Amino acid sequence: MNEFNLIAPCHFGLEAVLKREINDLGYTVTKVEDGKVHYRTDVAGVARSNVFLRTPERILINVGTFRAETFDELFENVKAIDWAAWVPEDGKCWVKKANSVKSKLFSPSDIQSIVKKAIVEKLKISYGTDIIPETGAEYPLRISILKDEVTIGLDTSGESLHKRGYRTDSVKAPISETLAAALLLLTPFNADRILVDPFCGSGTFCIEAAMIACHMAPGMNRDFTAETWKNLFPKRVWYDAVNEAMNQIQEPENTDIQGYDIDPQAIRAAKENAIRANVDHLIHFEARDVAKLSHRKKYGFIVTNPPYGERIADKEELPGLYRTLGERFRALDSWSMYMITSYENAEIDIGRKADKNRKIYNGMLKTYFYEYLGPKPPKTRKD
Repeated sequence: MNEFNLIAPCHFGLEAVLKREINDLGYTVTKVEDGKVHYRTDVAGVARSNVFLRTPERILINVGTFRAETFDELFENVKAIDWAAWVPEDGKCWVKKANSVKSKLFSPSDIQSIVKKAIVEKLKISYGTDIIPETGAEYPLRISILKDEVTIGLDTSGESLHKRGYRTDSVKAPISETLAAALLLLTPFNADRILVDPFCGSGTFCIEAAMIACHMAPGMNRDFTAETWKNLFPKRVWYDAVNEAMNQIQEPENTDIQGYDIDPQAIRAAKENAIRANVDHLIHFEARDVAKLSHRKKYGFIVTNPPYGERIADKEELPGLYRTLGERFRALDSWSMYMITSYENAEIDIGRKADKNRKIYNGMLKTYFYEYLGPKPPKTRKD
């Protein structure tokens, strides 16, 4: 099999960022829908997608799309797929997750059971056997049903792509790595610009920014389920993708990335995470209250995920917290600020209406990404 139709799920509201990433990687986007981008790649492209893309949650191979309003239709359509082209005789294939929206088939457990039964029946016929041993590599599936249209995705990633491998220490309500990367890609941040996160928590924004600054691929230090699929992918495509990633790393000269948090435990976790990500030398972490936020240089960025107020006691402190953030931002001449929060009075307490805002779903939580745009830095002359 030389070409694959891939599906990359992502955070709702950030599809355009992922589409740009896929185009930059050299692949053809075929469809964009809520929370998903569809595109085509070759064999090497599956490995490169897992290693290089910063913003999707996982990479799925679309092995079948059809309509089904009854379990009989679901069974027959699944059975009609040539599963032997995907799963070897000893392969373990099952439905890891099923979800259904606005469809007649809505029970995830029943969907999983019916699909599994249909696959086993087809594999028995294809391999001329009464038993599928399932002692070999794992081939997990994800089923999505939207308005009675069923899409079957073969999960090449395994663990979600937000698990880069560096964040084992975390603090309360961290932002995911994929979401942090996507939000950073919405800003003009580059290796020569200053970036400060005054509520850095476990350091995710700062670490992702450092990885972007030195062109470090997010998946180069982790494993993927499809690496074990010898029937579909030669081992060399994974080695080639990682070698390509290693060759692209370029240490920036003037990076200024700083993370602050009032909680010393969070700062300790952030430092450890940065060490595991091999970017600790590019970031300055420090326990510091947002009231002490300052910087002597111009044209920097605040990129942050302030507290939302998950508890009643926290909510009482939010107005003062956001007012302080607004005051410190105004004191930073020529800076821009990018902030994701679900706090409804954020703009009021900041003291300024955002130049732009974008609705983003952080899991099931509706948040807004507020953009306060400062002036562009003057162009430097090149002799």
